[in-house]
Amino acid sequence: MADEPVKSTKKRRVRDPETFRERAIKVAETPDKPSRRQGLKQAGGRLASPARKPFKAAAKIGNRKGLRWLKKPFSLIGKILLPVYFRNSWRELRKVQWPSRRQSLSLTFAVLVFATIFGAAIAVVDYGLDKVFRNVLLK
Repeated sequence: MADEPVKSTKKRRVRDPETFRERAIKVAETPDKPSRRQGLKQAGGRLASPARKPFKAAAKIGNRKGLRWLKKPFSLIGKILLPVYFRNSWRELRKVQWPSRRQSLSLTFAVLVFATIFGAAIAVVDYGLDKVFRNVLLK
């Protein structure tokens, strides 16, 4: 009897694995938000990167233990040199969820189609009113 394995009284529960469809639905439900770095690049991050280098260096200095006392003077200089409007504008730009390339192209196409149709409608109305006024006023 000592050679027989001991049976436990608990039943083991096996969790059903996710199906491919369930994983696809889960991925589709997550928002398509670009990373912060991509958003900054789209917002002109490449153009502004030389201007941000001193502030990045100041942030790195402030994170070191021996140079934390430099963090306050650098933050005060930044507050003096950058007006409130620009700081708030930069904060707002970081919160923006930029559209993907596909969304931008589709929206641009929609605007062009709408503008063309609207322009054609205005041209037709203008032509019709021109004919009416010439017949009414010139006769």
